[in-house]
Amino acid sequence: MFCILLNMLCISFQYMQDFYNKTYTDRHGVFMDKNFQTLLWSLTVSMFPLGGFFGSLMVGPLVNNCGRKGTLLINNLFSIVAAVLMGTSEIAKTFEVIILSRVIMGIYAGLASNVVPMFLGEMAPKNLRGAIGVVPQLFITIGILIAQILGLNSILGNVEGWPVLLGLTGIPSVIQLLTLPFFPESPRYLLIQKGNEDQARQALQRLRGWDDVDDEIEEMRLEDQSEKEEGQLSVLTLCTFRGLRWQLISIVVMMMGQQLSGVNAVFYYADRIFQSAGVETNNVQYVTVSIGAINVVMTCLAVFIVESLGRRILLLAGFGLCCGSCAVLTLALNLQNTVSWMSYLSIVCVILYIIGHAIGASPIPFVMITEMFLQSSRPAAFMVGGSVHWLCNFAVGLLFLYMEAGLGAYSFLIFCAICLITMVYIFFVVPETKNKTFMEINRIMAKRNKVEIQTEKEELMDIHTIPAGQAEKKKEISNSDL
Repeated sequence: MFCILLNMLCISFQYMQDFYNKTYTDRHGVFMDKNFQTLLWSLTVSMFPLGGFFGSLMVGPLVNNCGRKGTLLINNLFSIVAAVLMGTSEIAKTFEVIILSRVIMGIYAGLASNVVPMFLGEMAPKNLRGAIGVVPQLFITIGILIAQILGLNSILGNVEGWPVLLGLTGIPSVIQLLTLPFFPESPRYLLIQKGNEDQARQALQRLRGWDDVDDEIEEMRLEDQSEKEEGQLSVLTLCTFRGLRWQLISIVVMMMGQQLSGVNAVFYYADRIFQSAGVETNNVQYVTVSIGAINVVMTCLAVFIVESLGRRILLLAGFGLCCGSCAVLTLALNLQNTVSWMSYLSIVCVILYIIGHAIGASPIPFVMITEMFLQSSRPAAFMVGGSVHWLCNFAVGLLFLYMEAGLGAYSFLIFCAICLITMVYIFFVVPETKNKTFMEINRIMAKRNKVEIQTEKEELMDIHTIPAGQAEKKKEISNSDL
């Protein structure tokens, strides 16, 4: 779990920019050109999501060859190396190392953000799969809150402390590197992909705490049998495979909705919204920490309600709250100079937006990727979903400042429309997956894809009830349909 404390640093970027300027001046004897400084800072910011995209592309090959646990262990090395480089950048007097480290840390984040939900989803029992699937997002929010606290000016968010804060990002990875080897590998990976039923049974028994795991082993066998003809799907095969068409479209829509819904823009505007409401500049950082705390509390609530309310309700409620908040926030920001209480309405909108994103838009899409795909297609699906996630993150970071300069507060109307479109799509297309096995979900989506799926039990029943020659012929037809 510790690997989910990603590189969410809430230090004052001004100190790092001052370091860039000072280093350049010491080298060349002249002050850094303003345009060059903007370019360097843009690279520093954008390299993280770009690294996340590269990390997402590595998910399939690594999890298929090294396993889920093995991939996470290898991934820790990226975080540790990046943390050491960033932590020593000031001593080495090189800002180029920070930019490189952002790419490396992005690769780590891209792998962790995809492999951890996959790993946990494959190990969880079906009645707890949603709750356990939300836990990674909970630890991300906890990581953000810890970074916000440590990034306060009075702690490490100052001229002496920022290199230490950058270096601390490697500590969770060191902890995971020491503890994860004592945990079992994914039972589904062991049985379906490695063909080792004994190890899969042992892993399940350790995870469940009891010896009778026959029902789950049988369910894995059925999944394995239904996928025998497919093998491990590549991204290209996934994109052209009719039987997974609507699953693929759904994860692309949900991931785009998650990142293009304006969450980065809301945080960008948050400081000036609080200042317009009368919060002193020096105290804004403490209000930001309180917003981080709300994010943690609401994500924690999602852990407890996802199994009772279901995935669809949380997705619809989450995107609905984000949509309404963006619409009202546009109005409030445009009227706050003429109507005194509009600044307080803006704060309410920010809080409601954070609640909506925390309960639905942030955690549930990753849960849905795990549940809507079977073992053979799941790594490729996470590669696609993760790539969309990080590319959209990169695009928002690159384009939002231009949007804000050209449209101002009306930028939030674009985010409002994206949330609305995503919500409508989910309402009409995405099924409820609560308390269903992977095979049951696969059958639901097969109807929408207009393909037939026949399980091993049905095949055996057919073979026993029709003549041998016809049974063999029927089996061949069934395989060709898949």
